[in-house]
Amino acid sequence: MTRAAALAVVLLWAVPADAAETARVGIDRMRFQPAAVTVKAGTTVAWVNDEKRTSHSVFFETEGLAESERLLPGDSWQRKFERPGRYAYRCGPHPEMIGVVEVVP
Repeated sequence: MTRAAALAVVLLWAVPADAAETARVGIDRMRFQPAAVTVKAGTTVAWVNDEKRTSHSVFFETEGLAESERLLPGDSWQRKFERPGRYAYRCGPHPEMIGVVEVVP
């Protein structure tokens, strides 16, 4: 590899990506993991069903939003949070499963 090519590779790794940030919330053992997540405004949160047999959903009931589709094992669903605030949610079929997304400026 030439010196110029090596420098180009190093510079590509050093430049931050323009893509918006994504936070992951796993769903496993009948819990959202982590149950509470804090993100900056503009961040997308992705919920991933890591269970082996059970389906789940993400439901921001107090906001009056529609429940996500059922997430079968391995499925994911995401939402982008534009405004600061506290967003509580639960699993539609398992209301004891609760979580919160805290969005900061």
